[in-house]
Amino acid sequence: MKVVIYAGGEFMTSDAVADALMDYSAALAEGHDAATIELPIVAEDGNPGRAVFLVGPASQIVAKTVTTDLPEPDDAADLEHLKAVTRSLRPSASVETEAREQVDWNWEN
Repeated sequence: MKVVIYAGGEFMTSDAVADALMDYSAALAEGHDAATIELPIVAEDGNPGRAVFLVGPASQIVAKTVTTDLPEPDDAADLEHLKAVTRSLRPSASVETEAREQVDWNWEN
């Protein structure tokens, strides 16, 4: 697991969520944008919880690996959402790989 250090607090979450949060923060900063995102955390008492992060160009976030016996939070849906919003900030071009019908550009018949 990792601890995300943000705004003077420490928030324990899964490696995957912490890494995705860092990537999302970078994508927002590239676009000079900010957003809030709610993510699963492990609370100080070891129980699952949630935290809302405001991330953007001025965010100062650190994620560090920690050793713990606590179980990682169930984060599959949150992780997919976080990755999806990050992808939306970094659109990519697609290339058609299927062959197209050949066109006869010869105008003389």
